[in-house]
Amino acid sequence: MQKIYFVRAEWDGEAKVWVATSDDVPGLVTEAETMEILSSKLEIMIPELLAENGFLDKNEISYEVLARKFSVTHATPIN
Repeated sequence: MQKIYFVRAEWDGEAKVWVATSDDVPGLVTEAETMEILSSKLEIMIPELLAENGFLDKNEISYEVLARKFSVTHATPIN
């Protein structure tokens, strides 16, 4: 069974970027303004970091991004 690498992405409201880290991919720390850009960066970085750390043993790599964004909004009173 193929290993699935897990990546956490959290929204940094002050910096206005998604920050991605992973316990499964040593050295993975990156950020991007959108999830689309972040995904593109991860497609390049994950194989590179796994290869550099001696974990790359297959051509195909499966990974899952778990994203979390905390927001606060205000309700408009209904009259």
